[in-house]
Amino acid sequence: MTTIFFVSLLICVYTYLGYGIIVWLLVKIKEAFWKPTDSQGFKEVGEWPAVTLLIAAYNEGDILRQKLKNCHELDYPAEQLQILFVTDGSNDESVEILANEKGIIHLHEPARHGKIAAVKRAMKLVKTDYVVFTDANTFLNPMSIRRLVQHFANPSIGAVAGEKRVRQEGDKAASGAGEELYWKYESLLKKLDTRFYSVVGAAGELYAIRTSLFQPIPADAILDDFEQTLKIAQAGYRVAYEPEAYAEEEPSADLQEELKRKVRICAGGFQAMSRLLPLLNIFQFGRLSFQYISHRVLRWTLAPLCLPIVLSSNLYLAYFTDSWMYKILLLLQIGFYLQAFLGYTMQDRKISIKGFFVPLYFCIMNYSVYAGFLRYIRKKQSVNWEKAKRASQV
Repeated sequence: MTTIFFVSLLICVYTYLGYGIIVWLLVKIKEAFWKPTDSQGFKEVGEWPAVTLLIAAYNEGDILRQKLKNCHELDYPAEQLQILFVTDGSNDESVEILANEKGIIHLHEPARHGKIAAVKRAMKLVKTDYVVFTDANTFLNPMSIRRLVQHFANPSIGAVAGEKRVRQEGDKAASGAGEELYWKYESLLKKLDTRFYSVVGAAGELYAIRTSLFQPIPADAILDDFEQTLKIAQAGYRVAYEPEAYAEEEPSADLQEELKRKVRICAGGFQAMSRLLPLLNIFQFGRLSFQYISHRVLRWTLAPLCLPIVLSSNLYLAYFTDSWMYKILLLLQIGFYLQAFLGYTMQDRKISIKGFFVPLYFCIMNYSVYAGFLRYIRKKQSVNWEKAKRASQV
């Protein structure tokens, strides 16, 4: 039982905290012997490449005017930026809004076949060397396109992940506080990942790829952005991270909406892992496999499985041994889960202390892994995206 406890505890600590510490140490060692050159990329020659900004939107009429305004405010040479919207299946006012907009390309089909089919159709029209993907409900900072594409001056870079930021002001309710802190921690890990070797998967809110590296993802893919960028990494290219190119969006309206989103992501995670099995071969992919397993695979497999094992084995050891260490660890665990329960009962209140809802969000994340796995094996997760309500919609 002691062995079970410590092995399970080690897996959890490594997954949620230890990997970040280890990769930070590895980065420090690497950069002590090798200093990366601070190249300004395309800035140095004064010529920015042609880029396509591709937005797949389904029934986003309530926000499209704001998105269009945001697109036109991007600080990138207008003659080098093609803006392409595809709204297949939309039956709201999206088509009418975009039909009257100048300076964009708009594709639309009445039938809804999912985001992947829409993106594949749109990519056939892309003639630029680089494509930036973003969501209709996110807003980009003005310099985002420049910040992304400057990395492509390095021929080893195949894709660039932007940063996702949760837009929120004032005190945080449960969903917003947890989501904001999660993405801040995720951003920190991605900064370390890209300095060590490569980011392991981009978020669909904002990322860019070399058009020549676009790979048609199976039509039933749930996390097309994650699969697309990891396929590029698998092909031998690095995925860079650019925190100064960011997409802002509002948090989920409440924990139920955030849970719906997380379960879908976890179901997609299991699907993606089943299709990216070669990346588990550390002898073939080396650093990429190390990062992929540590940052992604363990979060969706062993770590959530070990959490209840740590609690139950700790309970056994605290009761049947005289060691105060087990009793203290048990009290810490109980206190953590009690705070999560307290956060659940107060989820609709706004709390000025951001960390108050972290235990609850942590539990929601790991519950989503179990729910997502069941949905995946039962094949009940639709490829069609069901939007989560955002804070401004309630």
